[in-house]
Amino acid sequence: MIMVNIFDVKAKLSEYLEAVGRGERVMICKRNRPIAELRRVDAAPAARRLGTAVGTVTIPASFFEPLPDDVLEGFEGRPPRNERASRGAESSATHGPKNRRRK
Repeated sequence: MIMVNIFDVKAKLSEYLEAVGRGERVMICKRNRPIAELRRVDAAPAARRLGTAVGTVTIPASFFEPLPDDVLEGFEGRPPRNERASRGAESSATHGPKNRRRK
């Protein structure tokens, strides 16, 4: 492992990158304390081949039909219709700042 200070890395970066390419590890120090490490990156894994699961999954036609309104409302962050109707019937005495406890 090669240990160098920031000043040296700035001055000779290409040399240290060549050393990293050969498999060396370069420890970069600030005031003689390690702060970073340069090391070679392993090759990326090979790309997976597309189409290897063809025929193993069946998607029913109903998957492509529109969702019911109550399900859509849940995704949109609105309460279902039956809950919205009942909220208006609640008395204001159970809600609001007057009934909140202070801690």
